[in-house]
Amino acid sequence: MFVDHVKVYVRGGDGGDGMVAFRREKYVPDGGPAGGDGGKGGDVVFVVEEGLRTLMDFRYKRIFKADRGTHGMSKNQHGAKATDTFIKVPPGTVVKDAETGETIADLVEHGQTAVIARGGRGGRGNSRFATPQNPAPELSEKGEPGFERNVIMELKVLADAGLVGFPSVGKSTLLSVVSAAKPKIAEYHFTTIVPNLGMVETDDQRSFVMADLPGLIEGAHQGIGLGHQFLRHIERTRVIIHVIDMSAMEGRDPYEDYVTINEELKQYNMRLTERPQLIVANKMDMPDAEENLKEFRKKLPEDARIFPISALSRQGLSNLLFAIADLLEVTAEFPLIDEVDEESENTVLYKHESDADGFDITRDPDGSFVLSGYAIERLFKMTDFSREDSIRRFARQMRGMGIDDALRERGAENGDTVRLLEFEFEFMD
Repeated sequence: MFVDHVKVYVRGGDGGDGMVAFRREKYVPDGGPAGGDGGKGGDVVFVVEEGLRTLMDFRYKRIFKADRGTHGMSKNQHGAKATDTFIKVPPGTVVKDAETGETIADLVEHGQTAVIARGGRGGRGNSRFATPQNPAPELSEKGEPGFERNVIMELKVLADAGLVGFPSVGKSTLLSVVSAAKPKIAEYHFTTIVPNLGMVETDDQRSFVMADLPGLIEGAHQGIGLGHQFLRHIERTRVIIHVIDMSAMEGRDPYEDYVTINEELKQYNMRLTERPQLIVANKMDMPDAEENLKEFRKKLPEDARIFPISALSRQGLSNLLFAIADLLEVTAEFPLIDEVDEESENTVLYKHESDADGFDITRDPDGSFVLSGYAIERLFKMTDFSREDSIRRFARQMRGMGIDDALRERGAENGDTVRLLEFEFEFMD
């Protein structure tokens, strides 16, 4: 089965917890704090594997979690960093955030990698908190939670030239005679339900990859027929080969077919109309094809490039292949996403970092105040509430973030309930 669209959940590993420990060696008075830091959690990394051609594996496993870092130990021994989790994906995979729709990574080259979910940093041991005022702190941090998200993975085939057109116009036949590909060919619509790739070589030893894509019909940009499955893959092609049944044996007008297909490309993505297009008038060995071609030419601009061929009898193929190769030499690739400058590169992966200092306060129906936000939730999860020092530090950090003042502005009074995640606090003014 060919799978080209899946949704998966990824989570980076949590950081290891820092430790509270003290040196207890014979003949060493006042040994001081000796708690080590926790190790960093593992990242979830997608890596391109050239041999893969489908996202089939992700139909059966949709949850990927990296390992957590090792906890810190006594004698100032730091925990080990967890091993990253590498997920193999086929070339041509686009990874998007399921909630925002933002493109996280566009993976096209063998060995290319992208960190999709970052592991949390390790918590600090009590050695890190020693000060002249407090030389023996009983204070440490828990590991930072790993970043988690749902992502959409789309596979868009890597082809230089893509064959488009209505069903049964001869796209699969054309691919089968110009390459070693063996797509299924039959006398019914939608014989091709998955993209087929073939390597084409011209007589002068130039080569390129051609894709035979599922047939397109009116309304395809809205998902009718095999619309989205088709249109997703045409986005990567540099040259569009528009195949038209010039014999009109199925009762359709060739010019109307041409206009309809181009309108579907335009409706799906305006940038598809930027790609150079060659028109292939196929089935020229059939009756009425020559007459239909004359009428067809009259309705097109004079500079339209039309190549009369018969894929079945292999007439006119050489000129077509030379024209495709020539066009590819002067046509640059079309990026799927707008390029971002280096300064904003990190925010593509982790948008929450730009809002790290923010928090939100809402009210529940029972009158309780609810705190939320990445920064405060992260701080809460990294606090060890079993130790008094840690609780006081958490209260100081909340004040430093301005949460106390914000609660007062919202009308919080002594004894009001404040919720954070699944925990409740009592507001003390």
